Parts: sequence; C-alpha cells; structure tokens
Amino acid sequence: MSRRNKLQKFAEVSALRNVYENFGVSDAQLTCCGVKVSMQGRWAEDHFHNQNPIILELACGKGEYSIGLAQQFPDRNFIGVDIKGARIWKGARRASDLGLLNAAFLRTRIEQLGQFFVRGEVAEIWIVFPDPFPRESKANRRLTAPHFLEIYRSVLKPGGVLHLKTDDANLYRYTLEVIKSLDHCTLLYHDDDIYSKELPASELGIKTFYEMQHLAEEKKITYIKFGMI
Repeated sequence: MSRRNKLQKFAEVSALRNVYENFGVSDAQLTCCGVKVSMQGRWAEDHFHNQNPIILELACGKGEYSIGLAQQFPDRNFIGVDIKGARIWKGARRASDLGLLNAAFLRTRIEQLGQFFVRGEVAEIWIVFPDPFPRESKANRRLTAPHFLEIYRSVLKPGGVLHLKTDDANLYRYTLEVIKSLDHCTLLYHDDDIYSKELPASELGIKTFYEMQHLAEEKKITYIKFGMI
C-alpha cells in the first residue's frame, strides 16, 4: 500500500463515527471524529445507547469477525480492537455501509484496554487467528499469555467468557496449559478440529479471509472457550 493511500485511509478513519482512536501509550485520551472523548465505563450509554452486552474482538484486523458477529447478534454490541489504522478503516467502513449500529472499532494497543474500559464493562472477548509467535522466546507476546489474561480480567465481568479460534496447534496447546495453570480460569470447551463435526455454536461458522486460506491448505481449525473469575 502506498504512503498516499495510507494517509488517505487514516484521514477517513478519523472521520468515522464508529471509530475511536488513541495515539499514545502514555496517554489514555481517545478521539472520535477529531473530538476528544472519555469512554471508560460509558460505551453502553454514549456510543451504543443501550444496555446490551459488550463483546470485544482483539487484534481484529479488517473486522470481518466483528462484523459477522454483529450481523448474527443484533442484541449484542461488538468492538473490534486493533492498532493498525488501515485495517480498522476497512472494517469500520463496511460496518458503516451495512448500517450496523452495534459494531464499533477501537484503535489502540491491547495492553491499554484497562484505560478504556472499567471492570465488568465487557461480557466476552474473542481472539481470532492471532499471531501465534511460534518461538518460545516470544511466548509472552501470545495473546493468551498470562499477563494478557490479567489485562482481560481487568475489564471482564466476573464469569466473563473468552474465545480463541486458531489454526496453530502450538498456540492451542499452549493456551490449554495456561488455563490449567491459573486458578481464576475455567475451561468450558475445546476442540482440536471444529469442522470435523457439527459446530457447537453458529458464530464459529464465521470465516475470515485468512481462515478460508487456512482451510484451503487443509489446516485444522481449533477452538477454546473458557471463563474467568
């Protein structure tokens, strides 16, 4: 992508009413349409204007899963989180074009979630095909590493649910081991090949562009669902 196209998308994403952006690690300020806003504890009232459950998709990329979930569940609110502005642009534009009032996007680092949500504000978290960081030396960068789970715990309601969908067998096994090692995590369901049988939930049938590629390569898609107290 050319620098000109990126700059154009950054400008467009800053004008979308379903996008909130943070531009500094040390700054908890968000902007929407160029206006500074404070959303911590206020997503339901100030953006969605209802009290429906709020679900996050972390490292959402182009927002395909967030959009698919928003279409399937109009009585729930979804926020796709990613740091890449060009990716957010695509998902936010599509959600806007589809008229999905229950889909929003947050451009920030996952490490900063606690700055933009209060404890109990989030009902569920989805992590769909994240970077698996296969080297053990980079295990702490995996989105299901213990220190990331502590961040999620700081915004989830007690008993909140997390979902991991991945084609990486090592990340699947690693996550199961992490869940087993933590007293505040409870494994609810796991499957090392979800498409080999009837899906346990319809939302697992949502397929992103990358998942379609994985399936074309005959990779197995795994899934883990676990709760956190």
